[in-house]
Amino acid sequence: MKTHIVHFQGAFGDRLAARVDLPVGGDPVAWALFAHCFTCSKNLRPVVNLSRALNQAGVGVLRFDFTGLGTSEGDFSDTDFTSNVDDLVAAARYMAEAWAAPQLLIGHSLGGAAVIRAALALPSVRAVATIGAPSDPAHVLGHMEGQLEELEASGEALVSIGGRPFTVRQGFVDDVSEARLDEAVQSLARPLLVLHAPDDEVVSVAHAGKIFSAARHPRSFVALDGADHLLTDPEHSRYAARVIAAWASRYLGLEVEGAGSAGGTLDAAAGEGEAEAPGAPRAHVAADSGEVAVATGPTGYRTEAGVRGHRFVLDEPEHLGGTDEGPTPYEMLWASLAACTTITLRMYADRKSWPLEDVHVRIRHSKEGGKDHVVRELTLEGDLDEEQRQRLVEIADRCPVHRSLERGVEVSTELM
Repeated sequence: MKTHIVHFQGAFGDRLAARVDLPVGGDPVAWALFAHCFTCSKNLRPVVNLSRALNQAGVGVLRFDFTGLGTSEGDFSDTDFTSNVDDLVAAARYMAEAWAAPQLLIGHSLGGAAVIRAALALPSVRAVATIGAPSDPAHVLGHMEGQLEELEASGEALVSIGGRPFTVRQGFVDDVSEARLDEAVQSLARPLLVLHAPDDEVVSVAHAGKIFSAARHPRSFVALDGADHLLTDPEHSRYAARVIAAWASRYLGLEVEGAGSAGGTLDAAAGEGEAEAPGAPRAHVAADSGEVAVATGPTGYRTEAGVRGHRFVLDEPEHLGGTDEGPTPYEMLWASLAACTTITLRMYADRKSWPLEDVHVRIRHSKEGGKDHVVRELTLEGDLDEEQRQRLVEIADRCPVHRSLERGVEVSTELM
């Protein structure tokens, strides 16, 4: 994804840090605003994975740090649930001025409760999705058990949340205690998608049931089976994003393959690879068959490529500093050679009406004396005679990628 580092003024006038993530090779067809969980950050890995997967559906995403968290300015001890909602409204207004008003709000944990409340003040919002959200914002006080008496006595206390110290004031306790999310859910008047892990040990799935029961139609619920509260397994966060994109497609005009109703087809959005999942897009990348769009973010080596409506991911192995979420560029090069070989042989055999059934190619690459050496192992299945087999071996050397590699390619670089 293409990422822009931006800043805007939050609820208290502080400078809040944000990232705007854009689809590779095209403009977004819709915009989403993401609210992170209590005391978390916009750069939490599951948040980044969610944003990337939404980018693949053609959705631009703004994710930011609430006041006093991450790299945003301000004092966390001055904040409360209401200020979080106000920060979201400020973020939406910034988006409307600098990019486009958000049509989709997504919130994780307490951020989920906040987006429900914020949607009431944002007419541009067409749909809302929550992940692991509490039905009662006061649920976060469970992080402060044993310290509430100190808070009440002195007006503030240093509490440990997720192993990190935060100063919390009595005003925060009073604010979340008075927040009534059920009324906001009933007044939402937007499609609502509730995602929750059945085994969530931080916010029990019972909270999802209460939110869903209070919501008016259209409402949908998806169980994130096997996930934890923070969606630490990358596949769970990517799956959640694909489900959100599929569900929101009818409300945001997304061209998401396999995005049917928000009922039985949602589970079909799951897949082992992002490029193969039905939630992956077929738009907003280069339409020209001679053009490939590629983008690598500001950190790491994970790279997204787009060509003719198709998207795929490249990366480097973990021992080289990557996250191993896709093949390396060299592996893609040899995969291209192998695929070009099989396609060329299939075309030739079909034209000749030869009984070629399956073609298998295995590529072995090595460096010898500073020169690349490639061995292409060819397996041909079918009732072919020896003359036909030998002819197909000759044809393999004529595939376009093979010829380009043999002739060499002239590459020029232009700074845009």
